[in-house]
Amino acid sequence: MSVVSQREHDLQRYKELPFQVMEYSPHFEIRKFDSVLTEEETKWHRDAEDRLVRKVEGEGWFIQLENQLPQPFRLGQSFFIPAGTWHRVIKAPNATELIVQIHKRV
Repeated sequence: MSVVSQREHDLQRYKELPFQVMEYSPHFEIRKFDSVLTEEETKWHRDAEDRLVRKVEGEGWFIQLENQLPQPFRLGQSFFIPAGTWHRVIKAPNATELIVQIHKRV
């Protein structure tokens, strides 16, 4: 699949997900999660590639990887998520908008 068609495929898929893509390339994204998301919208999921996820902005968010307890997601903090690992973000009731950078290892 060419880079252009991969980008179009990914952007179409993102319309159904609980975040907005602010910046995109095949190996890097910036995503924004709204502060009004419900728990049902932040579901457990897994990805096909390794990812390094870094928090850029937001308060009141946690990250949870499979077989681990939720951990506070602090400003500037990064988490390595291996391919195929179940994970999710969790929003506290008083959370603000969350912005993350995602570096993908394809």
